[in-house]
Amino acid sequence: MPLRDAAQSACVSHAFLRSWRCHPNLNFTEETLRLKQSARRKNGAIARCFTMRVDNIMKNHSGIDSCKVDTHRFNHWLQIAIAPGIEEVTISFPEHCKTKCSFPCALLFGGCGNSIGHLHLTDCAFRPPVGFDCLRSLAKLHLYEVCTTGDELGNLFSNCFTLEQVQLISCSELISLKIPFWLEQLSFLHVSACYMLQVIEINAPKVHTLKFYGNPVHLKLGESAKVKNLEFNLSKNSSVSYAITKLPSTVPTLESLGVSSYSEINTPMVTDKFLNLKCLRIYLCGYEAFSPAYDYLSLVSFLDASPAFETFILSVNQKDVKHGSVFGNASHMRQILGHKHDRLRKVQINGFCTAKSMVELTCHILENATSLESLTVDTRRADVRRCSIQRRSKCRPIPTDMILEAHKALTAFNRYILERVPPAVKLNVWEPCSQCHAML
Repeated sequence: MPLRDAAQSACVSHAFLRSWRCHPNLNFTEETLRLKQSARRKNGAIARCFTMRVDNIMKNHSGIDSCKVDTHRFNHWLQIAIAPGIEEVTISFPEHCKTKCSFPCALLFGGCGNSIGHLHLTDCAFRPPVGFDCLRSLAKLHLYEVCTTGDELGNLFSNCFTLEQVQLISCSELISLKIPFWLEQLSFLHVSACYMLQVIEINAPKVHTLKFYGNPVHLKLGESAKVKNLEFNLSKNSSVSYAITKLPSTVPTLESLGVSSYSEINTPMVTDKFLNLKCLRIYLCGYEAFSPAYDYLSLVSFLDASPAFETFILSVNQKDVKHGSVFGNASHMRQILGHKHDRLRKVQINGFCTAKSMVELTCHILENATSLESLTVDTRRADVRRCSIQRRSKCRPIPTDMILEAHKALTAFNRYILERVPPAVKLNVWEPCSQCHAML
């Protein structure tokens, strides 16, 4: 090889080597290491080769924050990987293990964990001991299917003064979760599918967003806590009814509320008020547990309980179209008198159908929302993907009876609601797709 070509190759090789040694993400699998089982290479040989190659890579790499590896050499590799200066650690343990592997917290002592800003653990046990003060720069904590208790998380929280986000998903041992007041930077808390959880206590002053999905819990807010945004779903429970009866007194600082429900009864009338609530999003998913006799007009309770209401979004996704249709029964349209919603400006109904109570709810809003600026009505199911001509994609297929219901809903809107829309209100009506959901 000529001297000039050799020099160029050497420069490229050194540049590539430096780039590889500092690459922030490495994912070790049999496929990425090109270890394929053959007649001559049995499982034991693959495991030995896998370990040897990973050992070699880890010893020559200056830093690593993501690895999915076998467990028999895991602690050895982590000891190499978690070094002073590392900022992000994302670890997914093997799912096929019969028992949860335990994250070696001892590796974080001696200053090795003080630079970590993001810790994401999956499928393991996480047991911070008393006096655990190793994650002083931690800003984001994500635990998915991790075995840990409230006391162990308390040991972690005791010195994580920079914590900003916490996500706990499918943590099966969690019974009580306490967010202490000294977590002054914490603003976002997401707790999902922790079905043993009974109590969530929030005392941190800047937690403005809470997302909760699971069984009903006792929610306690300290005097300094000011949660403004809440999204929740209670599995196999009436989430909307729970929200209007429990949350006004529990979370009085709410400004935005998102409620998802798979099993609902009619919304009760209450005397408590959401004094600060400005935006409400309700998602009703109508599978087998959702009553076809649900009275959408009962949602007026929420409007009455929210004097500062500005935005209302109702999304309905019914699997089976079974309800009392407005057709043939429009002569006895109910009206609720004496209710004014002076600040309501924006209303959107996704999955508008021919249910008489939904037509009544829409008419009630048009007659009593004196400051209404826009009304958007979509006659299709709330989860139907829209087609794009430019991308040449099609709408999500839906059963014929739902396509028929969407066309009937459009007719119902034009017949019973259209003439009630004030001229000053901007009206948007989204019809069934003429290409994908046309009636033959």
